[in-house]
Amino acid sequence: MELIFLGTGAGVPSKERNVSSIALSLLQEINNVWLFDCGEATQHQILHTSIKPRKVNKIFITHLHGDHIFGLPGFLSSRSFQGGDEELTIYGPSGIKEFVETSLRVSSSHLTYPITFVETTEGKVMDDDHFQVHAKKLDHGIASFGYRIVEKNKPGELLVDKLQKIGIIPGPIYRQIKENSVVTTDDGKILHQEDYIGPDKQGRVISILGDTRYKEEHIEFVSNSNVLIHEATFDQDKSALAYDYFHSTTTQAAFLAKQGNVDHLILTHISSRYQKEDNKLLTNEAQQIFSNTTMATDLKRIIIEHQT
Repeated sequence: MELIFLGTGAGVPSKERNVSSIALSLLQEINNVWLFDCGEATQHQILHTSIKPRKVNKIFITHLHGDHIFGLPGFLSSRSFQGGDEELTIYGPSGIKEFVETSLRVSSSHLTYPITFVETTEGKVMDDDHFQVHAKKLDHGIASFGYRIVEKNKPGELLVDKLQKIGIIPGPIYRQIKENSVVTTDDGKILHQEDYIGPDKQGRVISILGDTRYKEEHIEFVSNSNVLIHEATFDQDKSALAYDYFHSTTTQAAFLAKQGNVDHLILTHISSRYQKEDNKLLTNEAQQIFSNTTMATDLKRIIIEHQT
């Protein structure tokens, strides 16, 4: 599981930061990539990565401001030219379907694959064999959502040493033990799966919040996340400005991370008023409250390991 930050700026692009888009690479888990927001020039940013657009099968849109969606029509069209033929699902607030379909119709763009639209509302928006995704409405003036991605637990490892001690050698019996709660061997031994399987491998949790003011009610939603990705449009001295524009500061993001008992905070959606030399200052502000804070920069990659 790997995060790839395709755009980490706010509002308008700068020379150092493109507008919002994050890729969650799940190639090892389910052989797919998910996008969270798709600001202008997202497909250009992808060219600097190993991401294959045809592997993107889900796009989650936090809200409908242009810096989060203006890259969608171009990406969707290019996906057709780059071998994409499998269904793609777009999750987003009311209006996302109209935006995409109008853009494609007016530009006479024809896709080689079907699109399914799922209108985001609070609660569980996706559930399959491997993941659940939950949504939370935020505070941004227009409908804006955070997404909590929960990887389902995986069965523990087979305790091979324990089996060999009782004379069970490798073979088809090992698979039977993995797949059945009780197994009887050819010589009459009754094996209970729970005695020969280690503890479940705990699934990872990522919370990605769209644009929002800081609110205490977000604490429960992000609680115990392995990674929290939170906007930090402004520095700590501009809390009034952040409030007026429905955004958050570095320290507000850090307070949420601390209160939510998350493992790692990643700051993104940084105003273009801040230059590269300001990154350390902004990061330090958050680290004074929550030490395990990282500043996202364009094309930064972060691997999310299983907890031991």
